[in-house]
Amino acid sequence: MRIRFTKMQGAGNDFVVLDETRGRLGLSTAQYRFLADRHFGVGADQILSVRPSPGPGLDFEYVIHNADGGEVEHCGNGARCFVRYVHDKGLTERNPVRVKVKNGELSLAANPNGRVTVDMGAPVFELARIPFDPNGLSPEPMGGFERWPLPLDGETAPVAVLSMGNPHAVLLVDDIDRAPVATWGPRIESHAAFPQRVNAGFLQVLDRRTVRLRVYERGAGETLACGTGACAAVVAGIRLGLLDEEVDVHTHGGILTIAWRDSPAHEAPVFMTGPATTVFEGEIDLPELA
Repeated sequence: MRIRFTKMQGAGNDFVVLDETRGRLGLSTAQYRFLADRHFGVGADQILSVRPSPGPGLDFEYVIHNADGGEVEHCGNGARCFVRYVHDKGLTERNPVRVKVKNGELSLAANPNGRVTVDMGAPVFELARIPFDPNGLSPEPMGGFERWPLPLDGETAPVAVLSMGNPHAVLLVDDIDRAPVATWGPRIESHAAFPQRVNAGFLQVLDRRTVRLRVYERGAGETLACGTGACAAVVAGIRLGLLDEEVDVHTHGGILTIAWRDSPAHEAPVFMTGPATTVFEGEIDLPELA
């Protein structure tokens, strides 16, 4: 089967975007993995599918598959590329665009300066909804939040946990360049306390409005940037008493601006602003993979 695709990137987080507005391609998990493969396929951190509106008040459905072929709930950098794609392809002139994702709805807006702002929704702190199993762990209060000491084979990683539509564990580090992302990342990702695995963020606070961040993404490994990870890191930093309500997040792929105005109920939405760029377009023959 030959399919058309568009390669895009947002702060170095790269995507293969597929137009399924006129019909489903019906790809298997193995075919999503093939598309994401950097040696035999196109190469991407995630595969994004643009599908028709599933109901009233929505413009499209936004479906995300990780490089391992598994479907996931959310991808913030992908959301910015999504709205750029539907505008560039003439699929809609609406701005903002409202889309359905696996765990809710998003509002995506293209700005005149070329950057894109995404209403990422409110963070989730209820442990069962993240989901996070605290059995056997005792929280350590910090600021107006807490960190959970995860045992990692004789070492301990004190992480703040929350969901941005997908689960995140945020670890404070003194130096992002020396952070144990390659070793602790996969161990945190697959820790038993996270029944659906987790994205592991390593956060260095430079000042109250500036941070550096690396993220080991669930099902993808370390990426150049992670939009939901940036949101989770800033929200955690605000609740821990370390950050102001608007923060520039410096990633290996570029700068994302995250804004969150906390409230007593912690129910305000998080806004993420950053770049979205088309890299190239093409066609590829997909093998029949089960």
